Amino acid sequence: MDLTDTQSTLTLVCALAILIGTVGVVVPVVPGLVLSWAAVLVWALFSDAGWGRWLVLFIATFVALAGTAAKYAWPGRRLKQSGVPNWSLVAGGLLGIVGFFVVPVVGLPLGFVLGILLAEWVRQRDLKPAWAATWHAVKAVGLSMLIELAAALIIAVTWVVGAMAA
Repeated sequence: MDLTDTQSTLTLVCALAILIGTVGVVVPVVPGLVLSWAAVLVWALFSDAGWGRWLVLFIATFVALAGTAAKYAWPGRRLKQSGVPNWSLVAGGLLGIVGFFVVPVVGLPLGFVLGILLAEWVRQRDLKPAWAATWHAVKAVGLSMLIELAAALIIAVTWVVGAMAA
């Protein structure tokens, strides 16, 4: 690959951005799905891949929008059915942010779980149902991450097929 060639450099940069975006779904520091979609957008705008690049961008846009909608709707509906209130999720999110800065690497998930558990313990005054609610919230977050990861992987595969076909 000749990096003095603009198209090769563009393809490499977009590939790295898609890879970082896909990893960013699991590592919540990087806006994963947005970065993956933006890389496809940049590739479609500036590459000389022919008309197929617009098809790739259309598919990536559809997948990103559908994935984003599904990552909020599906787990949210399951949380509502289990009875976990929004303020418990907010407490988990806030303690997760604090945990991110206090305990490197594991602080975010640890703080999230602890925040929900404490909020539910205060609400229900019993540890057993509080833990059950916390477990429902953790499963919902995991489902949300899996949906977003699937969308990012579909975008990546679509882009690879489109880039190779060009």
